[in-house]
Amino acid sequence: MVTPIRLSVFVYPLLGALLLALSAAVNAVDSCAKADAVAVSWLDKMSHSVRRHSYHGVVTLQRGDDMQVIQVSHLVKRGASSERLIQLTGQGAGVSRKAHPLECVHPGHQLLRVSEELQAGRCGLAEQYQFRVDGAERIAGRPAVKITVEPRDMYRYGYRLALDRETGLLLKTETFAQGGKVLEKFQYANLSYGDSVPGTTEVDIVHEAAHPHPAHGNDVRRVMRPWRVSWLPRGFTLTDASDGESGRQSFTDGLAVFSVFLENFDREIRAGEGVVREGGTLSYTRGMRLGDQPVLVTVIGEVPINTARMVADSLSWME
Repeated sequence: MVTPIRLSVFVYPLLGALLLALSAAVNAVDSCAKADAVAVSWLDKMSHSVRRHSYHGVVTLQRGDDMQVIQVSHLVKRGASSERLIQLTGQGAGVSRKAHPLECVHPGHQLLRVSEELQAGRCGLAEQYQFRVDGAERIAGRPAVKITVEPRDMYRYGYRLALDRETGLLLKTETFAQGGKVLEKFQYANLSYGDSVPGTTEVDIVHEAAHPHPAHGNDVRRVMRPWRVSWLPRGFTLTDASDGESGRQSFTDGLAVFSVFLENFDREIRAGEGVVREGGTLSYTRGMRLGDQPVLVTVIGEVPINTARMVADSLSWME
């Protein structure tokens, strides 16, 4: 027989946990209720823009003292989109992707559709970021609306966006860290819409961008044992299906993206970490042991170093 005293030992902690969960839910809903409806509608428009419009232009990308100039062509035709990016500075390399199906919606684009999440009773990005409209400016000769996106925690960066007032296309973005320091800046110098592709610079080095199906393996390189990332900042989700045996797993919260790479070694590896920053992109590498296995862990993406460290700390073998 269970006495009232023994029953209380189980019920009260459960009730306390339930009350905490309800309190968190109420706070989350309250945060959603305060989301700027106008800013949210602009983010939704931005998430659809690249699937609806063909455009061509020149972009500048500034990371610290380094400035890159890139020619961009994006064509939407017959239910698919194609892109071509060509460096006009540096080595002049190019990247192309052809016939990407429009019905294929990636996790990042889905998470950007904040109003759909709110209508479904979920906060989505509004739980991780605060949005507000911050006036207007002119980018590449086009009227643009300014949106500020501020993180609600210390595990991600903030963004200042400028969206084409007519189409919602992202014309400019600044990535900033805590304290408002700008890490990198992307901006169109000129832009035109239409299906006719202007004269395109030829390059000697072209990388074809693959588009594997999410249900398929995401990397040909395999590790010896299935592994997992046990901790993620709230709101991040796996971007591709993984059985835990691939050498790479990638995550996004809809705005930021990072990948975790794991490589096994058959000999001892020196413990320690290395960090390389390039604008808003971090490359964090650590030699460590998982159980009895020496491994090299690399986290690459648009996150602060404390996030990369905590992600690396959380790696474990799957049972």
